[in-house]
Amino acid sequence: MATRREARERALSLCYELEARGMTADELLTSLAVAPDPYAEMIVRGVDEHREEIDALLRKLSEHWTLERMPAVDRALLRIGSYELGWQPELPLAVVIDEAVELAGQYSTKDSSRFVNALLSRIASELRV
Repeated sequence: MATRREARERALSLCYELEARGMTADELLTSLAVAPDPYAEMIVRGVDEHREEIDALLRKLSEHWTLERMPAVDRALLRIGSYELGWQPELPLAVVIDEAVELAGQYSTKDSSRFVNALLSRIASELRV
């Protein structure tokens, strides 16, 4: 079984693929040759199921950025982090944000870590009052 970090990394690639291919979580997950770790699958399904709510929250709290203007990897990470903050309340706030920030630094632009950190912090203030 993968670590939570590895599961989030796999979920990032799958959430990116969901958007790029315009698929549902069910369509994507059944098309995979190798099934993801259960935690990664839960994230992908959760992000897909709550995408409208998550995207509305991202639009509301992002300052000077439209959702469409954000780098695709950042969007995927923000959706994952928002899902975990809003629908996985047992997860520590710092862990959710730190993991997203680390993945942004590894897979996105040089400014993405700061952007993801700031926006997820605002989302946490909204969802975890």
